[in-house]
Order: sequence, then C-alpha cells, then structure tokens
Amino acid sequence: MGALTLAVFVGLPGCALVSGKDEPRADNLDKLYAEAREDLAGGGFEQAIKNLQRLEARASGTLLGQQALLDLAYAQWKSGERASALSTLERFTRLHPSSPAYDYALYLRGLVNFNDNLGVFGQLSKQDVAERDQKASREAFQAFSQLVQQFPDSKYTPDARVRMDYIVNSLAAYEVHVARYYFRRGAYLAAVNRAKQAVTEFDRAPAAEEGLAIMATGYDRLGLKDLSRDAQRVLKQNFPNSRFLSADGMEFTSKPWWRLW
Repeated sequence: MGALTLAVFVGLPGCALVSGKDEPRADNLDKLYAEAREDLAGGGFEQAIKNLQRLEARASGTLLGQQALLDLAYAQWKSGERASALSTLERFTRLHPSSPAYDYALYLRGLVNFNDNLGVFGQLSKQDVAERDQKASREAFQAFSQLVQQFPDSKYTPDARVRMDYIVNSLAAYEVHVARYYFRRGAYLAAVNRAKQAVTEFDRAPAAEEGLAIMATGYDRLGLKDLSRDAQRVLKQNFPNSRFLSADGMEFTSKPWWRLW
C-alpha cells in the first residue's frame, strides 16, 4: 500500500455538507482534508491524525466524514496505533453499514491485524511467524473472509484471498510448532493431540506433513502401534517424498515454511 491507497469519496458531490450559516463551510473542510492527505502522503501520520479527527468531528454524517474515518484508521495503523485503528474501524462499520467503502474497511481491518501479527513487511524480528500469538491472525482471517463473502467482486478481494491462504498456513505452522515443543520434551500425548489438531483443521497446509510425522512417531512412543501405522500411511499417501519417511527423517526441526510476501 502506498501512503494513501484509497480516496473512496473524493469526487463525489459534497454540496450537502453545508446548509446553514452555523455549519462548517465545504471549502474549509476540503482544505482541511487536503492538508491531511498531504500529511499522509509525506508520512506525517501524527499530524494527519489530528487533522482527520478534527475533520471527522466537523463533517460527521457526510461522505467526507466517512472518508476521514477511514483515513484516520489508516494513519493510526501506519503510526503503530493498532488498537486505535481497530477501534476507529469498528466505529466506521457500526455507523456506516451501507457505505460504498465498507469493503475497504473490512480489508483494512484485516491488514491491521495481519501486519501486526505476521510482521512480514517490517522484518523486525528473526522469530518464526508461526511462533507468535495467533489471535491477530485469526482476527485478520475473519475480516478477509467477511470481505470475500460479502464483496466477491471487490478489487480488494483477490489480495484478501491470498492473505487468507497465508494465514491458514501460519496457523497450521503454529499448531505444529507447539506439537514439536511438546514432542521434544517427551510429552508425546500432548504432541500428538496438537499435531492432530493441525492436520484435521489445516489438512492442505504445508505444516500438515510434519504434523503427520509427529503423530506417527508420537503414537509409536506411546505404544499405540495401529494409530502410528495409520498416521504413517496417511503421510506416505499425501507426501510420498517426505523427508520424514527416511530412517533419520524424524528429527523435527523448526525450519520455516514461509517466505517474505
């Protein structure tokens, strides 16, 4: 996304903004919005937030007021105020359920959670994305899913679908990461249960391969030979070239599946 990727209502009629001498003049509001856009384009998010908050208060109930709310959420997100951005988007969706920019609001809500949790753009840490708390990932998935279902023809939907696939892979990798943790500490029952959850819920994710391997080995260590053979059979069937099928392949490593976006 650029400094400001959306101006949904720019160019739409704004005459309804003024009707009495005590109401804000449309040209003053337009000037304030132009200043906020300049701040956004230049990365001056703190000043943009101040101007957009003033604009939204003065243009409440208008299309420009709706635009100000969306841009405010964007500015808050880019300045690191994730909670404020989500609160602003919640207010937008509650107040404007029939807005022509509702699809963008859902998309932006997904982006706020997606970037906060996965960190694929910032490269702020070497920590595997699957090792992080997954709450934000699930919230991002929910927002993208709502966008895809309600607005299948939205211009934001194709990117949302790609990000949903990425999130599914991340969630699966997280479950397998936890299963691996338990396995290495000899908690085989806990490892098997967590791996089974990953395989059942995310059967098409790359991490399902290691999940099946953990199940096969974990069941074997527990003396549950039939279940171990079943898991290994499914592993062979779905991943015939898996490294986990070799004699020394059951060494569970934390090699990440993901790549930068």
